[in-house]
Amino acid sequence: MSSGGLRPGERFEWFSDLISREVIPTALSTECPADFEAEAAVLELGDVRMARFAFSPLRSRRTPALIRRGDPEQYQLGLIHSGRASFSQLRNDCSVSAGDLVFWDTSRPSDAEIPVQARRMELLMLQLPRHALPLADRNADRLLASRIPADQGTAAVLATFLRSLEAHAAQCASQRELGRLGSIAVDLLAAGLAQRLDAEEELPAEVRTQALLRHVHTFVDDHLGDPDLTPATIAARHNISLRTLHQLFQGTGETVQARIRRRRLERCRADLGRPGPLGHPIAVIAARWGFSGPTVFSRSFREAYGMSPTEFRALSVREQGPG
Repeated sequence: MSSGGLRPGERFEWFSDLISREVIPTALSTECPADFEAEAAVLELGDVRMARFAFSPLRSRRTPALIRRGDPEQYQLGLIHSGRASFSQLRNDCSVSAGDLVFWDTSRPSDAEIPVQARRMELLMLQLPRHALPLADRNADRLLASRIPADQGTAAVLATFLRSLEAHAAQCASQRELGRLGSIAVDLLAAGLAQRLDAEEELPAEVRTQALLRHVHTFVDDHLGDPDLTPATIAARHNISLRTLHQLFQGTGETVQARIRRRRLERCRADLGRPGPLGHPIAVIAARWGFSGPTVFSRSFREAYGMSPTEFRALSVREQGPG
């Protein structure tokens, strides 16, 4: 959805109505209504929803009267892609910018402002029922309108997961799969908040397990180029036993080593599919993503995709055509 097809004088009113109808009743205002632009996209994840918004500077106020008018009784989380903003709720205040997370409660009055100097705000928003978060309200309240840096710990894993979900949601085959991904997002949010509160023991065991598995997945993806990436090194970096690591993967449909190999092959396949003049030699690509040698890589690639790396590259060049 975009305001682009509307007359300039209608765009802000369209966005205000959209937010009040699809998110929460909110009083929006802007200093430059004639220059206002906005875009929105929504992904349903079972009981959870993820939305992407891009919009011009504005102020948003959620008053007691607006809460009485309509309250979905949700927690909402924003992952800032670009821009900056200030948030206030329950005596907490924060400023956030690209790469930060911010968390709020639809049942409490709040105030948010994107200053004119920011020019444009882009964010992902996760909306979840309050009852879905396995944290006591008194603990969750401590983090309302607080800046949560997404560059380390479980918060970083959550941010990576949300970005990946946004990029690859179209590949999900069913509503059931989307619902499962929504549950994973909630578990990661719960684990990230609990980590900041030093209240991880409050979480159910399955939530802690899911968060640990996602930590491992992120670690694997970040270290695929390391030829010494093994189950043993992964277990050591996460302070768990090798047996515990293997148990984590029992319900995933693949072993730890199989995931490492699959993710390496996927990265190699993507590199091989690049236009010929820009492509690197096959041996260089194999080494870049952690394969011990071209022979091992070629054998693994053929087993996975039914053709050699050379054949796949030639096919990609033909499909892309000249230029």
